[in-house]
Amino acid sequence: MNWISEKTGKLLADYLNEPSGKYEIWSTAHPDVLRRCLQKGDVLLVDGHLRVSVAIKYITQSTWSHAALYVGDALPAPQSGGEANVLIEADLNDGVIAVPLSKYAGLNTRICRPVRLTPEDSNKVVQFAVDSLGAQYDLKNVIDLMRYLLPTPPVPVRFRRRLLALGSGDPTRAICSTLIAQAFQLVAYPILPVIKSETVAGSHYTRECLHIRHHSLFAPRDFDVSPYFEIVKPTLAEGFDYKALNWVSEKPEHRPLNPTVVAQ
Repeated sequence: MNWISEKTGKLLADYLNEPSGKYEIWSTAHPDVLRRCLQKGDVLLVDGHLRVSVAIKYITQSTWSHAALYVGDALPAPQSGGEANVLIEADLNDGVIAVPLSKYAGLNTRICRPVRLTPEDSNKVVQFAVDSLGAQYDLKNVIDLMRYLLPTPPVPVRFRRRLLALGSGDPTRAICSTLIAQAFQLVAYPILPVIKSETVAGSHYTRECLHIRHHSLFAPRDFDVSPYFEIVKPTLAEGFDYKALNWVSEKPEHRPLNPTVVAQ
């Protein structure tokens, strides 16, 4: 039975890792531009184009379906002299792997930067990801994978995040955000903690306290909406000049919005 489950899980994972169809480009940056903007410890969000991406984006109500951690020069240079692996991510089929930045060339991306993260803690976050390389995921838990076969599962919005944490938890981690959440929780850097008011002992005063959210409940969008991560836009960082844009058509003529009303 284990062999059958593992084989079925592998077939499901292969199917989910196939492109879903037409892909709309709206926020891309050349790998060289991204490389100049990225800093060690940054989170790179990706608007994926795979079948599993469609399901994750719907479940999490977000544009982003994937996240990778930028580790810079933390990994050895390739012996073949090719492009360096500067991102660490969790893949549905391959587990935790290191990939080059060019893997996401042509895809919509966003850089999320932890604000005021100390160099020491940044190194700890990166090292956690490096130490996780090679970790595999148990594809025998077919039920965990089947949730992604429904691009629009009939689940109320308030329960969709919980949908990601159902089952054994291993294939759930393959959506990638769990690995990165664990890395930042290691140094107590907040992403989207649960905030509760608690009474100060021996007084009538209350104060806000942060509670750690379980890492299995994190989604790529959480780094985007987190108040503790800065959004870095490579186009602006490179010195954007709207005057230098190459428009396909000529500039539109200036006309009144409603000529009839103006004439009256």
